[in-house]
Amino acid sequence: MNKSTFFIIGQHAVLEALKNPKRKVLKVFLTEESKKNIHRKSPNKNLLDDVRVYYKTKKELDKYSNKENLLHQGYVAEIEHLEKPILKDFIKEKNNSTLVCLDGVTDPRNIGALIRSAVSFNIDGIIIKERNFPRESKLMYKASSGAIEYINIFEVSNINSTLKNLKDKNFWVYGFDGNGKKNFTDIKWEGNNILLFGSEGSGMHKHTSKYADFLVKIDINENVESLNISNSAAIVFHHLSFLKKKS
Repeated sequence: MNKSTFFIIGQHAVLEALKNPKRKVLKVFLTEESKKNIHRKSPNKNLLDDVRVYYKTKKELDKYSNKENLLHQGYVAEIEHLEKPILKDFIKEKNNSTLVCLDGVTDPRNIGALIRSAVSFNIDGIIIKERNFPRESKLMYKASSGAIEYINIFEVSNINSTLKNLKDKNFWVYGFDGNGKKNFTDIKWEGNNILLFGSEGSGMHKHTSKYADFLVKIDINENVESLNISNSAAIVFHHLSFLKKKS
């Protein structure tokens, strides 16, 4: 059975999809200049082997990005979805894991930026409600700058039951909330941990927050109400990465 396909745009999104051996790339639409750039960036491997390549002008490629008002940079690709990783199988093989759980986060740009930070700082995976995951969003792929090819994204039907199951598997759940009593930098961050982030507007759902073992915060200037979720996440991810390197 053939998998459904969709289009992505942008230099990094397309290049990293081509580099990922698990990703099926059916067609690539390039300008002459972007084709040369692909060969310059990967001189030892022809990334366009076994891919149907079509050469287009920038104007011809605009039709793939006009709706979202994004810059295609001369790169468009038609790709298949990756196989969905199974969370229960993944955690069997992991110790001292750090997973991110997104509760009610739906904005594709924020999700893409958060994915980029998660990969940059070696987060083990992202849990998101399947109906909230914009799995075919050009904006999300472009915002992740190709990083989406390098992280497990676990789409689940119910966040609360997933958190409950993970707690039963010896994961600690840390909910990030401006009203948290403890600064996240005061935590030792040992063992298996879930970093639970709510949406920017309303934060964590009240019922979901009950599954957090601890509510923690990021100390910021009191004159600033809050940080963008992708910025908050990047700060936390960097700190945890720093601690792991020290240990």
